[in-house]
Amino acid sequence: MSLGAIPGTGPATSPLPVIKKITARTLADLPADRTLVMGILNITEDSFSDGGKYKSADDAISHGLRMYYGGADIIDVGGESTRPGAEPVDPDEEQQRILPVITALAKAGAIISVDTMHTSTARAALAAGAHIINDVSGLTHEPDMPALMAETGAPYVLMHRRGDAATMVTEANYTDVVSEVIEEMLALRERFVAAGVKPEALILDPGLGF
Repeated sequence: MSLGAIPGTGPATSPLPVIKKITARTLADLPADRTLVMGILNITEDSFSDGGKYKSADDAISHGLRMYYGGADIIDVGGESTRPGAEPVDPDEEQQRILPVITALAKAGAIISVDTMHTSTARAALAAGAHIINDVSGLTHEPDMPALMAETGAPYVLMHRRGDAATMVTEANYTDVVSEVIEEMLALRERFVAAGVKPEALILDPGLGF
């Protein structure tokens, strides 16, 4: 499999992909003195922003490398649309979409976040070189996810969301949205801490738009 064409980008000045051998990077390599930039890479058919543009592994890798070489600090890779009303994707299909891309981007030195709600996909993604799990499932997270994050120690983005893609709109009814989101997020956080996840490994996302 080729790794996509990045003509004129960084060391690649021909139609063929060029990826230098790079020492593996970690989150500690990210700058701490400025806001980080995350590039979004949807390997989906129906994501609300760019669904269908990067369905093939070659196209996805090419775009991911373009963002990385262009200065993105983190590349967030997803194989299942999380927009309201999106159809669920089987974890096996999700993994077929994203794992080759994760492997290639990790070899290039990119710091990779993986947007997934599935424990099996999270485990496979971390094994392929991902660094962060970005889970939008909120209160409906899979029961084994806290144990996996405690086992691996990987940073975990814990997002607030009620319901799933089919019900999130109707369930987003609040009397005091700020206090209710805080209360539900802290309760969710405690589930992960109780399972052995270190508090500093949890990144809280209030789920704006969800």
